[in-house]
Amino acid sequence: MKKEQLEDLLLQALETEMGGVQIYSTALQCVQNDDLREEWEKYLEQTRHHVEVVRDLITELSFDGDKMTPARQVVHHIGESLVEAMQIAKKTSPPEAAEIVACECVVFAETKDHANWQLIGECAKKAKGEQAKALKAAYDEVEDEEDEHLYHSKGWCRELAIAALGMKAVLPPPEEEKDVKTAIGAAKAQHAREQML
Repeated sequence: MKKEQLEDLLLQALETEMGGVQIYSTALQCVQNDDLREEWEKYLEQTRHHVEVVRDLITELSFDGDKMTPARQVVHHIGESLVEAMQIAKKTSPPEAAEIVACECVVFAETKDHANWQLIGECAKKAKGEQAKALKAAYDEVEDEEDEHLYHSKGWCRELAIAALGMKAVLPPPEEEKDVKTAIGAAKAQHAREQML
């Protein structure tokens, strides 16, 4: 495993989590649905903790958590852009439309976040000794929450968009009701929504 690439991955992960705090904080200004508000408040607190987990991991592996790599710069820019998109929607759109934009922005951010943690998990499998132990501990602490963030947010996004189109939606979405934490579970929940209508 390439040390430079591992450092870059962890710096991207840190930037993604830090951006996630800003994204959830902004999304909460757009949310209309009380169940979704509760979910995002929980995710915001978990994401704040994930920032600490990644910072601690970077320190434990003797990397520089303040280093700005080109990839980290891109992640930072994307996070800022998602926050700006929500702010524009909040100023220019009806509240329900701004809520959907916020949900879409959360899904974009959580897709990158989820990918980071999958890669960290792969690194943990290939690393040796203390490095492997540190990567695995961080991965084990965060991964289930990241799965929930992504799959539940995708469900909310889909159902809010369906409702906005004037069709019958399942709110909270089936992913939430079935506490989905895998891609297979998300697919089954989406398929099961027909029976829930």
